Amino acid sequence: MTSTSISPATHVPVVNRPNTVAVGTIVWLGSEVMFFAGLFAIYFTLRSTSPELFTFEANRLNVPFALVNTLILVSSSFTCQFGVFAAERLQPRSTGWKPSQWGMVEWFFLTYALGAIFIAGQILEYATLVHEGIALDSNAYGSAFYMTTGFHGLHVTGGLIAFLLVIGRGFAVRNFGHREATSAIVVSYYWHFVDVVWIGLFLVIYVLK
Repeated sequence: MTSTSISPATHVPVVNRPNTVAVGTIVWLGSEVMFFAGLFAIYFTLRSTSPELFTFEANRLNVPFALVNTLILVSSSFTCQFGVFAAERLQPRSTGWKPSQWGMVEWFFLTYALGAIFIAGQILEYATLVHEGIALDSNAYGSAFYMTTGFHGLHVTGGLIAFLLVIGRGFAVRNFGHREATSAIVVSYYWHFVDVVWIGLFLVIYVLK
């Protein structure tokens, strides 16, 4: 008499954990939200204490110039997202000259150029305002204006450096994989964040006078 022992097949459940890099980036951006919330609070506090000064100084701003600069930055969010789509396809570089055939590198290069144009426009605006007498230490309006827009400009500059690192990584690696794609995705999170913050700053500083 023979006996056969049948061992039941063990099925290990597949646990889909979120990417730790992406989660860490989102948590860090949450702290950045609090930082900019503090800057907005400073701006509104100084504005409430000197309403006439803020009304007078805000009327000296070049709103059409700032609007064009804002549209440039906002358009960079779209080019950045197209680069993310290419990274998710694991396509680091272009397969042709058409934009539909571009890879992550080409779209991120365009995003970098748009962001650099925004920073150059902001520097030009600063130089014009300082020439007109609106400086960081001139009055409460100057302090609020340069603190809020200046810290945002520093964040945009940090994003530009991150784009260069991701682009360089796209050229350096032999096989573009999910790790490289994740780097592109988390940089896009940051870039979309600074774009949304600038929209809020534009509305508060340039529109809601």
